[in-house]
Amino acid sequence: MNFSGISLVTGAAGFMGSHVVETLVREGIKVRATSRPRADISFFKNLGVEYVAADLTKPETLPPLFERDVDRVFHLGAICNFSTPYEKLHPTNVLGVDHITRAAMENNVKCFVHVTSTSVYGYYKGSPFSEDDDRDPMDNYGRSKRDGENIVFKKMSKGLPAIIVRPCTVYGPRCNDGAGKVFSRPTAITAIPGNGTQKLSNIRAEDVADAILYLSTIDDAAGKTFNMSDNSNPSLKEALTLAAETFRSKSPKLHLPLAIVKIVARMDGWISGMKGKIPDLEYDATKYLYNDYLVDNSRLKSTGFQFKYPDFTKSMKQIEKWYWSQPESN
Repeated sequence: MNFSGISLVTGAAGFMGSHVVETLVREGIKVRATSRPRADISFFKNLGVEYVAADLTKPETLPPLFERDVDRVFHLGAICNFSTPYEKLHPTNVLGVDHITRAAMENNVKCFVHVTSTSVYGYYKGSPFSEDDDRDPMDNYGRSKRDGENIVFKKMSKGLPAIIVRPCTVYGPRCNDGAGKVFSRPTAITAIPGNGTQKLSNIRAEDVADAILYLSTIDDAAGKTFNMSDNSNPSLKEALTLAAETFRSKSPKLHLPLAIVKIVARMDGWISGMKGKIPDLEYDATKYLYNDYLVDNSRLKSTGFQFKYPDFTKSMKQIEKWYWSQPESN
């Protein structure tokens, strides 16, 4: 499918949204970026990108996003953490999806890419999650993403040309949301939760951005759902040790029983909440550490998509070079 109009990116000021904007600009695509009103829009100005403020929870602010010829929407606007209660997630992660999909249909967009999360599957059940597995979310974030997906599925039945993508743990430059922040910057985690042998699935932000752009150009991708993860599955111990080496901090040696990890995470959550911050290890995230967490990416690979960072270890070596080249890191 060819696109000649404007590609709208919601949540463009966030971690993943900013990577999508960069990818589109790199490909010479006309971009309109949106997020809630903010004072600093230098990121977009430096890229030569049009920025239009809007609030997904206020549908009256959305019409300007679709002025002129918007033919594609990449929807990444969401609250992405395990610490926010459902009642605060719902206006953005669920009602916001309803508002933006309705506007997209009214403006006859050719493609709507909805970025959600493998959190909709819930806890690991013994085999890699596939797109056809039941959705059984076990936390407020996962429930909000499932409910947002349900809105998209309903709109698809009414003609919305949508693609649903479910990234697993996303990490990379500028990451400050979700579990991926542990592999993206120095953290306060100094011990290994449990035995450390739990296998993980991760994906670089740049690969997510490339993949959703790639899928939007495939004619038969509309109406389908795609998991997103790389080709490697490091153990939790391997991943945390590599992260410590990457950011030149002390490698974790002590193993903490998961029962104690949950208590520490609960206390850290209370303290961080009083400071208005999201903790490095959120309490609900600790519940995923009892087992492996593997994601089947075969459907994505069957489309011919090629990863830039298929291997977690090599990717972290690249992040090390990038991180220590930044002025603020030296």
